[in-house]
Amino acid sequence: MARNKQVILRDYVRGVPKESDMIVLSSDNKSSVVALPQGSNAVVVKNLYLSCDPYMRLLMTKSTLTVLNSYSPGSVITGHGVAKVMDSGHPKFETGDFVWGITGWEEYSLITTPETLFKIEHTDDVVPLHYYTGILGLAGMTAYIGFYKIGSPKKGEHVFVSAASGAVGQLVGQFAKLMGCYVVGSASTKEKVSSPRH
Repeated sequence: MARNKQVILRDYVRGVPKESDMIVLSSDNKSSVVALPQGSNAVVVKNLYLSCDPYMRLLMTKSTLTVLNSYSPGSVITGHGVAKVMDSGHPKFETGDFVWGITGWEEYSLITTPETLFKIEHTDDVVPLHYYTGILGLAGMTAYIGFYKIGSPKKGEHVFVSAASGAVGQLVGQFAKLMGCYVVGSASTKEKVSSPRH
């Protein structure tokens, strides 16, 4: 049982998100307590690392698309993260396990569908846990499978990467260069192209 600190979406966002579009709540009242319901197969996790991804901006806008479930104003923002299991009613997870998957932007989360989480098997110092929000997480797996399994180019071939400044695109570009391909990338603005980060 633990009290919680949460990042709440104040209202649907118009334009570039601002700090004022979100509220950080830290409360000592009983409603902020996170506990595993008796007999539940849910898990309670302590969030260690949270990923901030471009798709989250879309979820901050009211959408009529059925493939997107927009955030609800007044609710906790969700996204990919790395967490430590604090309590578990699920046979696949034990207290002390490290996991990655969709979690809340909060200190502690009650995950009612823990089968959507991935257990992190290697927790030594060789692979830092925060890598699971990037290269070993959703962006990294998407880039790896898309490049090596679906695209499967050969050394010397030309590879075009759209959205080369994005989380997935910048990894695909690096994979292609490592393989010895000729890489051409595109980005939406001149600022992104000239950025020293890319």
